[in-house]
Amino acid sequence: MEIHFTKLHGNGNDFILIDEYERTVIPDEMKAEFAMLFCDRRFGIGGDGVLFLSRSDKADLKMRLLQPDGSEAEMCGNGIRCLAKYAYDQGCIRKSCTVETLAGIIPVECGYRDDTFFARIRMPDPKFGRADIPATGEGEYREQIGGVDVYAVNTGVPHAVVFVGDPDSVDVNALAPPIRHHPTFPKGANVNFVGRSGKNALRIRTFERGIEGETLSCGTGATAAAAVAHHLGYVDSPVEVETPGGPLSIILSDGTWMEGPATTVFSGTITF
Repeated sequence: MEIHFTKLHGNGNDFILIDEYERTVIPDEMKAEFAMLFCDRRFGIGGDGVLFLSRSDKADLKMRLLQPDGSEAEMCGNGIRCLAKYAYDQGCIRKSCTVETLAGIIPVECGYRDDTFFARIRMPDPKFGRADIPATGEGEYREQIGGVDVYAVNTGVPHAVVFVGDPDSVDVNALAPPIRHHPTFPKGANVNFVGRSGKNALRIRTFERGIEGETLSCGTGATAAAAVAHHLGYVDSPVEVETPGGPLSIILSDGTWMEGPATTVFSGTITF
């Protein structure tokens, strides 16, 4: 069958979006296979995941994210911005909406500034307790893994945070997997290497589970880095987080908010 898709990215974190607002396009039992096939950057379209947009009984929109390894993520901050852009451009929403995810209902404020689409996402409030991350043990998470101090928090998905002098000097693909797969994380964890770059500014590189590699940007990771740094007294809100793909603003007052752009790359049809 021929399937229409749209490719979008948020700061280089790129997604294939399948519009199921009016009808199911990919049966649920085939969604994982579809993601594994078409996220491949050589034999497929290429992407960090597949976003499935559909109607919701609880919110204005529903988002599911299937990752390149076939797993389903609870949510994705950059993905929600991309989903909001597509829905906004299609006339499904205007200025604000709510999105149902496995991590809960996510409020979104969005629109264009000149020619650039921006979305402000009400992220899940950071959870520092081990049971909520989830992680084994009691209290807040701080462990030494591979000789480095690792903090952890849940910002919709589990994130480990490691503070380093210069994130660019880190061999992410070598250092992240032992943390990502550490037995204290029963569901695994994304891993963020974070450096301070100013009074209330951070630089970050993120290794994402499900992709099993570094991505150019991670919205929940930027939120996690800002939340841990704020929790430790390193920064005040708002926090500017520079990802390899571009900046994100994290506001940690009156809730937890992430703001950044989303861009449509191209659309097309595929045979599946």
